[in-house]
Amino acid sequence: MNYLEVINHYPDFPKPGIDFIDIIPFLSNKEAFSQLISDIDQNTHTPNIITVEARGFLFAAPLLTQSKQVQNIIPIRKKGKLPYAEGDLRKVDIMKEYGADQVFYRLSDIAAGKPEGDTFYLTFFDDVLATGGTAIGIAEALNKEKIILDGKEYKVKVREFIFLVEFPDLYDHERINSIAPVKSFVKIAGE
Repeated sequence: MNYLEVINHYPDFPKPGIDFIDIIPFLSNKEAFSQLISDIDQNTHTPNIITVEARGFLFAAPLLTQSKQVQNIIPIRKKGKLPYAEGDLRKVDIMKEYGADQVFYRLSDIAAGKPEGDTFYLTFFDDVLATGGTAIGIAEALNKEKIILDGKEYKVKVREFIFLVEFPDLYDHERINSIAPVKSFVKIAGE
């Protein structure tokens, strides 16, 4: 399926110089949505998916019912959106194409997943890879974490990145690939 035909493109939104990729049309195209969920599943090699609000949730959550492998979705949210117990919440400073921002995740959401050996391996899913600031910032923070579960310490490691759309001319390939390999379903080259 050619996913580029499903996506809408809005130049200069929400501000001049930003090319907005609208993936919401997948929600009104059952065939495309089903195929995309299947493709994400086939390219996921961990039981744990970490994804960024809000669009990432739309495509990661169906994996809980469609995938034999995926067992846990770990949400990344904006400030004030995750209730937390003391010591559970982690803040990540990121640089997006729109500017600096902060996002948050909970250690308990990772611990609710499934480790492999001594590591909680994660698949990072997001709808668009532009500058890479969100993905790199979150992955670098996660890769420094330790989870204590039943008295045992586990490492956390982002094993792979999956994106619906990537702009290969906008991000530092060497930096992101030093963390984990990147898979995308649509590549949009610069002009």
